[in-house]
Amino acid sequence: MSITPKQKVYQGVLQEIRLFIEKNGLTSGDKLPSERELADTLQKGRSSVREALRAMELLGLIETRQGEGTFLSTYRQFHTVELLASFILRENHTRQDLILAKKILEKEAAKLASSGIACADIDELSAIIREKAGSPEQRHTAFFHLLFYRIDNLLLAKVWQLMEEFSGAVGSLYYEEAFYRELLKLYTSGEYLGIEELYEKQGHYKCKK
Repeated sequence: MSITPKQKVYQGVLQEIRLFIEKNGLTSGDKLPSERELADTLQKGRSSVREALRAMELLGLIETRQGEGTFLSTYRQFHTVELLASFILRENHTRQDLILAKKILEKEAAKLASSGIACADIDELSAIIREKAGSPEQRHTAFFHLLFYRIDNLLLAKVWQLMEEFSGAVGSLYYEEAFYRELLKLYTSGEYLGIEELYEKQGHYKCKK
């Protein structure tokens, strides 16, 4: 199954959970309904709700306590990031710094993921770049979301997610399709040292404002 449609679905569920939190006035420390209750309330599939909650936990927005349930931790409105970015990124050099830092982080994630990437992951990544329904930037986000999830480093995932949100004020950042295909070839062949060279030759963002 292609991960991109799932990605689009759970992003929609994330938005609905955000609205649910705001509508019910939930704050840090408050308990969220169970996965089943959220699925019923939002009228969404449990698998989509589960993916959305997993992403929120990965980003540190919620925490699961054994035997107690899921609680809101340091929740913040996503729109706050977009508003802040519009001020921070007015300076051209700041925008360029963000783009460079984001690219470096993605390169390191691509390297780190190589040690634990499985055939099933490569199949999912391949499905992402084959998917034509979404935009190039949506495919880029889905592609690297999976890589950051595989390296299992919460801090790196948080920093990248924040940069991903900030970069929306710069424009839609993504690589040429050939870049993703070449990266998958390196994963398949096990030639992980080629990732650095790939970034030097093809790792340049396209930016659509």
